[in-house]
Amino acid sequence: MCGVERGEIDTSGSDILPELRRLLSGHFPGLRSVKPANGKGNHRTYFLDYSGGRAFVRVEDGPEGDGHLAVESRVMTEVGKTGVPIPRVLFTDASRTKAPFAVQVIEYFNCPDLNALHRAGSLPLAHIAGEVGRGIACWQDVPVSGFGPFDAEGTATKGRLTGYHETYAHYFRLQLERHLALLVASKFLTTAEAADIRCVINEHAELLDLSQGCLVHKDVALWNIMGTCDGIRAFIDWDDAIAGDPTDDLSLLACFHPADVVQAAMDGYASVRPLPENFEPRFWLHFLRNMIVKSLIRCGAGYFNLTPGGAFLMASGQDGPSFKAATREKLFAAFSGLSYARALTFL
Repeated sequence: MCGVERGEIDTSGSDILPELRRLLSGHFPGLRSVKPANGKGNHRTYFLDYSGGRAFVRVEDGPEGDGHLAVESRVMTEVGKTGVPIPRVLFTDASRTKAPFAVQVIEYFNCPDLNALHRAGSLPLAHIAGEVGRGIACWQDVPVSGFGPFDAEGTATKGRLTGYHETYAHYFRLQLERHLALLVASKFLTTAEAADIRCVINEHAELLDLSQGCLVHKDVALWNIMGTCDGIRAFIDWDDAIAGDPTDDLSLLACFHPADVVQAAMDGYASVRPLPENFEPRFWLHFLRNMIVKSLIRCGAGYFNLTPGGAFLMASGQDGPSFKAATREKLFAAFSGLSYARALTFL
């Protein structure tokens, strides 16, 4: 259903098909077939055809044995209540009592993700960005407690989505030193550049003192939005959702798009709710943190060594070294914006 900017795993999953079919047959009348969807991401994926039509199946069979798929289903259900278009959750079982894996079945959309349309040159990006901004503003109405990724047990106890962390600063800084060290070790950053980034984050530490978080998708990108040239059908892939800062999702768009697209998203957001207090420095701070993560993923995945067109998120004709240069340019635009209190037109 989508592209991903993360480590990709083999999701063919034909070995668990018999067990999966047995589990789903008791919940989907007239089940005709369950077949691998061969998606790329963190889950095994399948198409389910039954008397009600087609559905999309995601399976988590990793060693963690956690209830994350159930939490994600809860996130999607809560987002749906705000009116934001998302796939309906048709079935979830993360108990692992009926099968040795967790399953989520969601509504299937017979349309591409918007990245495919964008790469084909047929997407009205500024219009779509306005829709994205409105969606971000709306899903921030979902009640949350705590900060960071959602805890299944805490969510069940409190009756609302509840993050693992007591403070936002603790979540934001989690793994920051390790990420900077890895970027230095990968020769993406120099030791001096990493020190400068650390310093500017510390100088703006007061921006992390949030009293209340909001729902953050945390992976707002065109490959996680289903739709057509006429508009958005559904925001998908809520795997990484957290309780966090209201500027975070808007800053994620800056990781991939220029200033005019981000401005269109901001305008869409502002048509629903006012931009947050201290918006610009908070935006730059989160843009910087997100680019640190994007840079680390791209280094680890070997994207900077690829030939032209070697990764779905690379521009047409772009090779690995030029993609590395573009990634550094984005990261240091965020650094400069935060350091010198620049206007967002600097993007």
